[in-house]
Amino acid sequence: MDYVRLGKTGLKVSRLCLGCMTYGSKAWRDWILDEQAARPFFKQALDMGINFFDTADVYSLGVSEEVTGRALKDMARRDQVVIATKVCSPMGKGPNERGLSRKHIMESIDASLERLGTDYVDLYQIHRWDYDTPIEETVEALHEVVKTGRALYIGASSMFAWQFMKALGHQRANNLTQFVSMQNHYNLAYREEEREMMPLCLSEGIGVIPWSPLARGFLTGNRKASDNPKKTGAPAANAETARAASDEFAHALYYREQDFEVVERVASVAKKHNRPMAQVALAWLLAKPGVTAPIIGASKPSHLDDAVAALTLKLDAEDMKSLEEPYKPKRVMGHT
Repeated sequence: MDYVRLGKTGLKVSRLCLGCMTYGSKAWRDWILDEQAARPFFKQALDMGINFFDTADVYSLGVSEEVTGRALKDMARRDQVVIATKVCSPMGKGPNERGLSRKHIMESIDASLERLGTDYVDLYQIHRWDYDTPIEETVEALHEVVKTGRALYIGASSMFAWQFMKALGHQRANNLTQFVSMQNHYNLAYREEEREMMPLCLSEGIGVIPWSPLARGFLTGNRKASDNPKKTGAPAANAETARAASDEFAHALYYREQDFEVVERVASVAKKHNRPMAQVALAWLLAKPGVTAPIIGASKPSHLDDAVAALTLKLDAEDMKSLEEPYKPKRVMGHT
């Protein structure tokens, strides 16, 4: 396993991050793995040298944090792992149980720490932009979270580049703790981040930890147009996975004709290198300037095997051109 600095910080993280949204409670999503089924993946990741684990309070409405915290406490020393979680999404029906107000941030960090069973998180991230709260209030609250020792670093997730720069500007002008990472939506099937966010992160020394690097499994080649009931008008009864059938978010993000053309190119390059498609899609992302650690979701041992193997796959200029050629611009997606 390779280890790199997260942005400009001295924090060293594995080149891959295990995303823990997959682990928690089926009451939240039917494709989620419960704690007993999830624990082997934490052990596998740790055995492979992965030290970076990302979750969020909203995943399984807190159960993911509980599963993650117990697994890491049982399997690793606290100082040997980097734990990241997020705040913003609704955690209840009350008007203050969501967003990025000072009240919600302060209550949420304490709740997350209790569920994770730790005194601090290494990286505390705002899950999305909150249009109802001034960014000044949000970053000042995050600064206090860091100064009180409840988080070591802070990061952000999908938003517009102007929003991110506005936040960074206020932090710098007022000597507040600055964002060190951006968790954005970036993969071969969605490259709109290359317009502004990726150049911004490169310019400002921000670590990029993309979510959905395999387009929620779409780039592995096991999705079909018929999996999307919104386009076919019929249930995806023959989908290869439960997630392919029920993941409405993925149905909205991908499944255009051009997306399947990208998948065909991934298949072609994979055949050339005699590697699984997942490894090719990840190798492309790992080769992009500024990318620190893609966030990998794993529900089968092979998912982590492929992710680690992708670190050794070097794509040449011809491969990169072939993979990127079919892409056509899309509307911005993933910011809400």
